[in-house]
Amino acid sequence: TPASRVRNSYKNPSSGGFNAVLATVGVLAVASSSFASADIGAAVRYAQPATVARVGRVSAMPQMGFMRQARPAFNQAPKVNAGRMNMAVNSALEAPPTVDNSPSIEEFLSGTEPRLSKAVMAMFNACKEIGYKIRTASCDKQACFNAFGDEQLAIDVLADNVIFENLRASGAVATASSEEEPTEVNMGGTGYSVAFDPLDGSSIIDTNFAVGTIFGIWPGARLTGVKGTEQKAAGLGVYGPRTTITLAVDGIPGAHEFLLIDDMSSRHGQWVLSQSFHTIGEGKLFAPGNLRATLDNPGYADLFKYWYDNQYQLRYTGGMVPDVNQIMVKGKGIFVNAASKNAKAKLRLLYEAHPTGYIIEKAGGRSSDGEQSVLNLMVQATEDRTQVAYGSAGEVSRFEQFVGRRFI
Repeated sequence: TPASRVRNSYKNPSSGGFNAVLATVGVLAVASSSFASADIGAAVRYAQPATVARVGRVSAMPQMGFMRQARPAFNQAPKVNAGRMNMAVNSALEAPPTVDNSPSIEEFLSGTEPRLSKAVMAMFNACKEIGYKIRTASCDKQACFNAFGDEQLAIDVLADNVIFENLRASGAVATASSEEEPTEVNMGGTGYSVAFDPLDGSSIIDTNFAVGTIFGIWPGARLTGVKGTEQKAAGLGVYGPRTTITLAVDGIPGAHEFLLIDDMSSRHGQWVLSQSFHTIGEGKLFAPGNLRATLDNPGYADLFKYWYDNQYQLRYTGGMVPDVNQIMVKGKGIFVNAASKNAKAKLRLLYEAHPTGYIIEKAGGRSSDGEQSVLNLMVQATEDRTQVAYGSAGEVSRFEQFVGRRFI
């Protein structure tokens, strides 16, 4: 058996000694860890909390693969007995996916309705280009400059153009609408409609903070008269130290983060599954937006005092995408953007609140406008706005209790 061959090579130095052990385990790990390219169930099974809490966290040096990670443990080999060696082999065989064997976004979507898959891929392709342009542009609040100092389009306008171009080229999008230009635009395709915020947090991009792209996908050719519950997919793209998109798709449990590989390896330029989210638990982490509303919204003021008195961790950057994304990554906490009579609601229902709420709820959390899930709200006009809370069930319930909609 593989385990006995490992034991024999360890006992008999002439048969290759310790290097043979490493080689055998390495081969077993590689041979046993591949996903079937068309089996979305495999990706979802790996994502279940009972199997592994977070799928395939990427090694700091992914190109070194399993052998690089295994070496520290096997440096102690002279003290390891046969039973422990069997355990090492079994661990290799049962290892969760890494960047080298995680499914790509194309494989993940292989069982999805073809036109929906095309619409999603159009957004992934656009976000790849936007991420590159953000990393290589020198930007102030009004414009960006290339390496030669030539002024270019403001980065949010540039991102807007890139997304429209990719959606139009997909052939699967009938209508699109951007927060930059909140009208419904004919894309010439058929199947789905896409609403997006091309660059959420663009006002803080000159500080080199993380920013993001938000999108929601609805069936049909219109984006008004729709609810968040009708979405077929939604995504949060984060442009930070890593470029990621967290995607939720109708019919696939959970929300799933894809990492853009940028290490000149064989998977360079691919989006690969890096982790999945199924649960948002309780925990003392808060991100409070629109704090001006505490001046004339007593409920929000009381809620902020509750967080402060109970020593919650303040984690707020001013960009909704990274502030919401951390709730899924940390598995706890709450993001709030409350409103008042003098500090009106800022977040647009169609472009921000609905897609983000869809992702958070698929990830095991809750969303609320103070009384109900934001997904239940109907989009009457593209510029509709709402206050929101996203996070764990307990924290969102507390928001409804303290804030509700009494002071708007």
